[in-house]
Amino acid sequence: MKLFVQRFWQPTSACMTCMPGSWGNVMSLAHWTIALKTGLFTGALAVLLTFTPAARWYANRYGNALLVGCLTIIGDAYAHTSHYRIHVLEHIATGVVSGLIALAASYLVDDPARRIRTLWARLTGKFTRRSGPEHRT
Repeated sequence: MKLFVQRFWQPTSACMTCMPGSWGNVMSLAHWTIALKTGLFTGALAVLLTFTPAARWYANRYGNALLVGCLTIIGDAYAHTSHYRIHVLEHIATGVVSGLIALAASYLVDDPARRIRTLWARLTGKFTRRSGPEHRT
């Protein structure tokens, strides 16, 4: 279920980003229908791939991003015809953006944002103390 949700929001967001006029038409039911269809199809493909040897790609963040990007290209091509003059360009752009979103999410969301907390602590100079018995004064 977690994999489906992850693979649903990434292509849906990428689809909303890459459709012409998407953020200007963020309240458009037609745009949301296409984006949700892309996300649902991509999420279903991602879950189906867990039953194949390709599932090992999910363990590596770069392999995961590549896999999500490729699945999004397929999902977007299934969901609608391209709005761009060069027909495959929108689907490829959507796949690239989805892969980048998946890669960014692997750094920001995985391991409950540990990297963000570490970076914030380094930037502010505030390191948190542990509350265990060995750290009490």
